Amino acid sequence: MEQLGGKYLPIGTVVMLKGGTKRVMIAGFCAIEGNDKKKMWDYSGCMYPEGFLTSNQTCLFNHDQIEKIFHMGLVDDEEKKFKETLNKITDVLEKAKEQRKTENVKNN
Repeated sequence: MEQLGGKYLPIGTVVMLKGGTKRVMIAGFCAIEGNDKKKMWDYSGCMYPEGFLTSNQTCLFNHDQIEKIFHMGLVDDEEKKFKETLNKITDVLEKAKEQRKTENVKNN
């Protein structure tokens, strides 16, 4: 999926998810669903063009679920700086997750 602009597309990017019939606009990153605090999704979004109508219409999805990009969100210096920080944080989280898996395997 890296060919679609690299992981973490900018806020405002409009995409179609695999198997989807309605476009989604990216509105946030690293979303955690209320019931499962251990699962973090790459993106949160809303239906396009409607936007957020109610709080229970948030769409959570991962980068690899994106099939097509219709419109790329704003990319400026502020967004680039934010994306660098976001990538560093998610790299640390991924390493910690892998370390926990390794420790669990060793302990079993």
